[in-house]
Amino acid sequence: MLSDTRIGLKVDVDTLRGTREGVPRLTALFKKLNVDATFYFSVGPDHTGRAMRRVFRKGFAQKVARTSVLKHYGLKTLLYGVLLPGPDIGREAGAIMRGVHEGGFEVGLHTYDHVRWQDYVADASDAWTRSEFERGMNAFKQVFGFYPKSHAAAGWQINEYALELEREYGLSYASDTRGRTPFWPLLRGARSSCPQLPTTLPTFDELLGRDGIEESSLAEAVFRLSDQNAAAGRLQVFTLHAELEGMLLLDAFESLLKKWQAAGAVIASMARIHEWAIQKPLPDQTVVMGEVPGRSGLLAIQPPSAEAA
Repeated sequence: MLSDTRIGLKVDVDTLRGTREGVPRLTALFKKLNVDATFYFSVGPDHTGRAMRRVFRKGFAQKVARTSVLKHYGLKTLLYGVLLPGPDIGREAGAIMRGVHEGGFEVGLHTYDHVRWQDYVADASDAWTRSEFERGMNAFKQVFGFYPKSHAAAGWQINEYALELEREYGLSYASDTRGRTPFWPLLRGARSSCPQLPTTLPTFDELLGRDGIEESSLAEAVFRLSDQNAAAGRLQVFTLHAELEGMLLLDAFESLLKKWQAAGAVIASMARIHEWAIQKPLPDQTVVMGEVPGRSGLLAIQPPSAEAA
């Protein structure tokens, strides 16, 4: 069924709590099931509480209600940057991050300040983008002792300047977008040297509470979609969050992993997905902004077809 399918696991780590509590649970699960994954860390201040400014964004209130944000993130995290100072995740939890790398897992840069990047980068200037991106790169190096080789933009928010910075810094690949297949992003008409490996499957929080899907049926819902996608391409990417799948949704996520394994899918790091992807010609496409079901606002997406490049 999925015997020729390779699924990359992309773990987004947004908060201090997710780093401290969700990440160790996920690494333990991956080792128990003998699967690989890539962890993308937020390395600067945790300002999660400021995300509540999105309350008037289309679909945000419904998503908050569906996914029980307070239950999953906790009250203290939701006060960071509002009524409580935002802790520096890199300084507070650097040892945990390094432990992930030392444990054999690939690590990459998610962001410096998750909320700041997600809320402002889409319309930001070249100077603002460079400043935020380089703060993340440098903070990452302070934690790990080396620069990241890949980037996964917070909230799938990116602009042309950040895409150019990924090329400038020589990143091997990035996963900033939603889409169907790996592709080369076009920058002012020229192909970037940093390919995009888009998230191809919906996330748990995008499905939860929609079309009758509950926590008990999340694994089956994603599994069915991955089976449907298998006909279109052998490479798929699933994004999970340390704050969700690494905590209250851990059992549902473990069920999904076991379903994939039983069906013969290979579960891999994003580095392996990149290695497999570039063995064949990839389309040149321009990153655009569009809607994704279950998520509020506009996200960076792969155009609907290669002809839209």
